[in-house]
Amino acid sequence: MKKLFLPLFCLILIHCKKSEAHSLNSNLVNVVQEDKLIAIDSSAVALKSPVVDASIRFPSEKTISEQTTAISKKIIKNGDLKIQVGDIKKAQDQVSSIVKSNKAYIQKEEFQNNDNEENTDLTIRVPHQNFDALVNSFSDGVGSVLSKNISSDDVTEEYTDVSIKLANKKIYLEKYRDMLKSAKTTKDILEIQENIRELEDEIDVSEGRLRFIDDRVNYSTLNLSLYKEKVRTSATSKVGFGSRFGDSVTEGWNSFVAFLLGVISLWPFFLLIPVAVFLWRKWRNRKKK
Repeated sequence: MKKLFLPLFCLILIHCKKSEAHSLNSNLVNVVQEDKLIAIDSSAVALKSPVVDASIRFPSEKTISEQTTAISKKIIKNGDLKIQVGDIKKAQDQVSSIVKSNKAYIQKEEFQNNDNEENTDLTIRVPHQNFDALVNSFSDGVGSVLSKNISSDDVTEEYTDVSIKLANKKIYLEKYRDMLKSAKTTKDILEIQENIRELEDEIDVSEGRLRFIDDRVNYSTLNLSLYKEKVRTSATSKVGFGSRFGDSVTEGWNSFVAFLLGVISLWPFFLLIPVAVFLWRKWRNRKKK
């Protein structure tokens, strides 16, 4: 009887250890699969494995919903404005004064000057509550508006979705950290650490996206272009007849040189002319014979 009892006891002990290991692996798989859910219920995230402390409680779906409903409207405003002015320098001084009075700042500035026009392109960031006042100030007091385009983009839904997923990821991150404290085997420790690393990377990306949206919402963007056309006429220009006559002569010479260079660039085709004449004469002689 004793001989039979000892093997039976060993089999029961081995079976218990296998059941415990299988339970731990199943719980790890379930946690990874549940990470795809948007809302979490406390009964769904509780693990049956003794690895996690039973006293740990996680926010329910109602708690997360209450947190996200508090998100206000997220509206991104952008604008493009092109203004024709008589004096670029004077217009820039006016723009600087208007920007300062509306608590805005110039993020980027580009200047171009050629024979026909002058252009100054400005990228202005302004608090969203001052955006309309800034646009109206430019439209009324700087010059003649050539084009105007204002757009509003509602990103509340995207912001809410990212916020919910971020909250869920943080919950699972804490769960994995608690599991790591109670993990027994090296395999379990490595698997949990890998999940923690992936979650931390995803959390960083989500937080960066939320910061970007907040920046675009809090500060609107206006692309302002100051344009001045250079016109030479006898009534408005101070340039005399002699200067304009000289400009005309120079322009004519430049056109002739450009034409001559264009003809010279076709020299390979000129080499085909003697060949074409030779073939034509040869064909004509054959036809006569």
